[in-house]
Amino acid sequence: MSESKSGRDDPRFRQIDSFDQYLGTDLARTHGFTRSEQAAGLDPALVQSQHEQLMRDGYIILQDMVDADTLQALRTEATPQLEKMGRNSFEGERTQRIYAVPEKLRSADPFIEHPLVLAHLDRLFQPNYLLSQAQVINILSDSPAQPLHIDDGFYAWPRPRPALSAATVFAVDDFTAENGATVAIPGSHLWAEERSPQPGDARVTAVMPAGSCILFLGNLWHGGGENFSGSSRLAITAQYCEPWLRTQENYFLSVSAETAAAVSEDIRRLLGYSIHPPFMGMSDGMHPKRRLPGGDS
Repeated sequence: MSESKSGRDDPRFRQIDSFDQYLGTDLARTHGFTRSEQAAGLDPALVQSQHEQLMRDGYIILQDMVDADTLQALRTEATPQLEKMGRNSFEGERTQRIYAVPEKLRSADPFIEHPLVLAHLDRLFQPNYLLSQAQVINILSDSPAQPLHIDDGFYAWPRPRPALSAATVFAVDDFTAENGATVAIPGSHLWAEERSPQPGDARVTAVMPAGSCILFLGNLWHGGGENFSGSSRLAITAQYCEPWLRTQENYFLSVSAETAAAVSEDIRRLLGYSIHPPFMGMSDGMHPKRRLPGGDS
């Protein structure tokens, strides 16, 4: 290279004069974050009303989110893969789970990228928030209740604080008080670090018909309920987090590059093929989408 050459010779060169400007500059440019176009078409007043309830109680139950055909498609694709039981009492001794869902189950996409869910996530987190994990969970009969917990407690930031993650649990089967419906403690997302659930704390059970979901903040105390119904209870859950946090599942290994190139733009972004300004998430100095099959390098 000639000693007279400079980065300024490139028309894409950008002058940055301060650290604050540097942090606020999206160096991805044409490969910048993709807006959730479906979410943008929803009624803002409806989303705002639901969002206020979510921030007040720490959770909200959303009815009629997916139709019967979408539920059946997931059930049909997932059932043959429901084999292994939980490896510990937290996963559930009588609970079956499917991991690496974005690689294994295309029928899960409508749940993971549901437009109303994305609309709420757009309000909760910075652009390019990530899918932290997704699982299909089948709680068998005679399964004890899961210990109450918070989902983002492993991030070293003492509470009270803003939620660093949020989660959905979609009912594929009807959720009842007998078959292990999710249990939550309203308002517990506002608790201090030293406070934990006590027997006298008010609890709600997310009783809801198939096709509905409970959306809750990552710092809300909750857990799967006891199943004493005589039947199994199928659900799909997804957790999302801020774009600058480490995800629970490493989707760069769990999901092939070919799959990442083929899914929707929203799913691809959630899997980490995005940039958090100025360049968190880059690959070899480039936007990660450029490294996918068919990407422009």
